[in-house]
Amino acid sequence: MLVERYGCFGGVITQAMIGTVAWYRTRAETVDAGGIGTEFEQRAKAMGASKRLFFHEILDTEVFKHIADRMVLEAGVGPLLHCAAVSPIMEGNVVTGVIAESKSGRQAILAKRVIDASGDADMACRGGVPFRQDPKERLEAVTVNFGCSGVDIPKFIKYTWDNFRSVADWGDASGQKEKEEFSTYLVEPFKKAKEAGEIPEYARIESYWGNFTDAGEITTLDAIHMSDIDPTDVGDLTKAEIEGRQQVMWAVAALKKYTPGFEKARLRTIGASLGVRESRKIVGEYNITADDVLNQARFEDSIGIFPEFLDGNGIAIMPSTGRYFHVPYGIILPVKVENLLVAGRCVAGDKVSHAATRQMMCCTVTGQGAGVAAAVSIKENLTCRQVSISEVQKALERQGVRIE
Repeated sequence: MLVERYGCFGGVITQAMIGTVAWYRTRAETVDAGGIGTEFEQRAKAMGASKRLFFHEILDTEVFKHIADRMVLEAGVGPLLHCAAVSPIMEGNVVTGVIAESKSGRQAILAKRVIDASGDADMACRGGVPFRQDPKERLEAVTVNFGCSGVDIPKFIKYTWDNFRSVADWGDASGQKEKEEFSTYLVEPFKKAKEAGEIPEYARIESYWGNFTDAGEITTLDAIHMSDIDPTDVGDLTKAEIEGRQQVMWAVAALKKYTPGFEKARLRTIGASLGVRESRKIVGEYNITADDVLNQARFEDSIGIFPEFLDGNGIAIMPSTGRYFHVPYGIILPVKVENLLVAGRCVAGDKVSHAATRQMMCCTVTGQGAGVAAAVSIKENLTCRQVSISEVQKALERQGVRIE
């Protein structure tokens, strides 16, 4: 059963409108993880719901809501939308299900295995798994994304190329290859609006746009970056959503006034949910490090690979050299609690490694690894901690995941 608190599956793709699940794949040398993340792109392409840019597919985030539905139903998974998991059911230190809240009231969902893919390690921390979380002033910014219509696309693209920006413009740890990598980083209109007193000085507005259509739409602008927000505090979440929408209005006005091609643009969409980059991270059987992700670490318990792509905490490293690291099973296996696995951005690791493991395609690696490990452990009648890693790896390879 897949329990989802919103009205659609797809997470950041559908809720925050980010269709660039592998935007780092800009050169043929980039290594691919394979598996379900690549399947997302293939399914979207087959339905005409993606656009080819460089070496990756940009997903149509609206159509992907339907694609996610189809993938869940075809897999025989029981979907449960508009339902929030609020607490694990524990027998000692063993998770045996979750308590859920919905319009139907409070209900128990019993399960042989539970996978926490909440992003914030909600079930894990409430079940007693140790975790770390930086003070909110040190967490990465949260974002309210938006899209615009009525854009003169050829005029805007010309402006973009005439004002070339690279990945190095926004990453402190960038090397020479990052200085040569094109980026859709857009900051000049917002600087001009600040100088004119039209955007307050405190607002950090700098955009990365993700896609355009022949209908004159820029479907995603990742422009609003709000710091000092705790994503596990509902008061902070409320504050960020409201403040974020205010900043969207300032950003759209600045784009219309100062950006060639946006003169007749209008707001098209605002993301259905705040985009969160960082909150809790579990303590796992292994905690992946900066040294691991920057030095092509290899692990015997690999559940997949991920290219040397880091984006976060002031680091920008593009994987155009073919370098990659193993993603170990230990980072999804929490200490102290049994029959619980964790997938997504809250897996175990340090601040620098988080800039890699939080990426959407890496989240598909840990997610698929968790799903397969849970299934194999049930088949073997073993706990998640006892499961045969070699059997998990064989099953993942059959599903197109690259292990080595």
